[in-house]
Amino acid sequence: MKFAFSARRLLAATAVAQFLTIASPALAAPGEEPAADGVAADAVGGQASNGIAEGSDIVVTGTKANEIAPVTASLKTTQPQSIVSRSFIEDSLPATADFNQIALIAPSVSNYGNANGTGLSESKAQIRGFQDGEYNVTYDGVPFGDTNDPTHHSNTFFPSNTVETLIVDRGPGNAATLGQATFGGNMNLFSRATREDASFEGKAAYGSFNTYLLRGVAQTGAIDKLGGTQAVFSTQWIKSDGARTYSPFRSWNIFGKVMVPLGDRARLTFLGTYNVNRFNQPDKDGATQDQIAKYGKYYSLNDDPKSQGYWGYNHTRKTTDFEIIKFETDFGEHSGFENRAYTYSYDNETLSGSDATAYGHATPEVNTVTLTPGSKTTAPGVPGYTKTNKYRMYGDIAKVHLDFGFGTLTTGAWIEWSDTYRQQRDVDLVTMLPNYVEKKVTNPATGAATPQDIKFDQNSNTNHTEEFVELELRPIPNLKITPGFKHVDFGRSIDAAYNQTTRYAQRLNSNYSANLPFATINYAITPALAVYGQYARGFLAPALSVLYVNIPGRSTVEPEKSTNYQAGVVYHGERLSIDADVYKIDFSNKFASMTSPIPGVGTVWFNQGSVQYKGIEGQITYAFPGGLAVFANGSRNYAKTQNDGFMALQVANAPEWTAAGGVLFKHGPMVFSLIDKWTGRQWFTDPSQIAPSDAKSLGSYNFYRSNGYNSAILSARYDLGKIRFGVEVNNLFNSQRVTNINTGKTTASDQYFYQVGRTVTGDITVKF
Repeated sequence: MKFAFSARRLLAATAVAQFLTIASPALAAPGEEPAADGVAADAVGGQASNGIAEGSDIVVTGTKANEIAPVTASLKTTQPQSIVSRSFIEDSLPATADFNQIALIAPSVSNYGNANGTGLSESKAQIRGFQDGEYNVTYDGVPFGDTNDPTHHSNTFFPSNTVETLIVDRGPGNAATLGQATFGGNMNLFSRATREDASFEGKAAYGSFNTYLLRGVAQTGAIDKLGGTQAVFSTQWIKSDGARTYSPFRSWNIFGKVMVPLGDRARLTFLGTYNVNRFNQPDKDGATQDQIAKYGKYYSLNDDPKSQGYWGYNHTRKTTDFEIIKFETDFGEHSGFENRAYTYSYDNETLSGSDATAYGHATPEVNTVTLTPGSKTTAPGVPGYTKTNKYRMYGDIAKVHLDFGFGTLTTGAWIEWSDTYRQQRDVDLVTMLPNYVEKKVTNPATGAATPQDIKFDQNSNTNHTEEFVELELRPIPNLKITPGFKHVDFGRSIDAAYNQTTRYAQRLNSNYSANLPFATINYAITPALAVYGQYARGFLAPALSVLYVNIPGRSTVEPEKSTNYQAGVVYHGERLSIDADVYKIDFSNKFASMTSPIPGVGTVWFNQGSVQYKGIEGQITYAFPGGLAVFANGSRNYAKTQNDGFMALQVANAPEWTAAGGVLFKHGPMVFSLIDKWTGRQWFTDPSQIAPSDAKSLGSYNFYRSNGYNSAILSARYDLGKIRFGVEVNNLFNSQRVTNINTGKTTASDQYFYQVGRTVTGDITVKF
């Protein structure tokens, strides 16, 4: 049973910022050719459409260039975008890759982390210099992130076996784009697709650092007795010693998705995934220069039970789940309704040494603990702490899509709330008894003393609603003009027995709102050439930490805001695919804090300064006859502070440029690719308060600088009937440069992160 949805209905269903085209013979966009045989299968049982089917094989056109391109863009886009297909994920990337590694192929995307090996530790991605927490990440249209601020855990929720395609939207999207951070861009993940035909795929891989991976993916195909119901199930297991010293990693994931047709005009989709990661790593990771000098760049933990860096004292278990129930229906051509209810949870249980930088200095590490409350007497022991960070999110997204000939109206709402519990307590890592080492604190209202082993014990909640409307107007053929408007309300509250930083009981809340206008345009000049433009306003609420203060009323902090302008062009010829854009983003109300000069007030938060982002980006692929293609992409990114009286300097972790290039070959049973990604010069410290005459601070700023680095991946695959053999060499040229520095109170406590050197992985895939 085929399940047919209108093209525009599927556009509404995606909940991503901009929409591309899945070519099909019946519904290809004007000038777009049908996809090649076997390329345009979609997620929901073979329906042909020219919108995104969530989790589908996304093909912009049937041209040779777009069939093989590692990244491409849609002729219908209204903002710069890079579409990464499942075939690229399978053919050219390590099986352990996290979603940041997948997105790295796009222009203006950089990342750091993965210091224990690809996917074997968390990474952080940047888009145009915007940091994690300043852009959205979505999964099947559902935004997800932490509850203290909208940051993400790259290898904790969605390993690569759960991702069919990924789209990097380098812009805030339109009014229907949902998420807490709507101004830094969007990284949109789509779940594995269900198929009409039954199949099974098993994969086994082994590589450097004694890394094992086992994966299975099963498709039920369309089940006629259940009205054409389709399902896909996957499981993945990873075990590795890790690239860093005494840093083993274990991961297990299960994933399932069931699509149930409800007649010819509606469907119900159930999705769930569960993931467990266990690893040994200090809570505050990274190696100091002393540690590097003695133990090498990849020092993390040791085998000395008298040390805070002993591997047995530093371990974490992270457990997550993510569930979506989605209902969709058509009630007229190009019109429909969808609703998706969802919940997800994160549970981080950590035991860690108090100071990962203590081991390896010139003087021996001497550790003591205080085992009696209020005592000044210490005893031999190893100081550390337990940490819990767990939350559950609940949400619902509803949309209505109405087409009236010369235009399309989309309107809807998003509601979300969360419950979070966080705690941290000092312990003696040898005995696990309390370590009463914290300063004495009494509650100013009740006089109650805080136990000196408790850093914080805190419950918090968020409440978030967004209502939006946008109107796509088509006044003449091939022209689409889409104004839109969104209203945001965001609230946080804390009910803490012992609040973080203040360490006494507090019940606090903060509320923020914004009205955000949007406008986009797309014009198809010819069937193969389109231009687009975008204007948008962005909003980011302050983090939970603004409530870690004695007197919240003394803070004046307001949400960060942005104004975005960008324009671009997309061309898809038979063998040449190319797109380019320019952008300018004015970012104001940057968050800052200080100790108030008024006695007893303590820390206050306020807005100080701004950043201007601007640049040029492009990507190109050319396909030769016989399955050979070359591609390149790059960006020049300006992300500098704009503070009166201070120097205009590039913000931290914002490369000045990125570039990627390579060659791909795909013909018959052979698949080969050689891809290199360069990340340009960047700095690792905040420059926002450096005056032109402040030579000392400027010198420190330039001390924390990287001149850039690259990482090439060589991959080869060969199909022998139902068996595929593969090998990949990650970081082919063995680059081991610094990718990030966490600055400490002194240079001796600065923590450095390096590229993992060359690694080799072999794999076998069996298909039935």
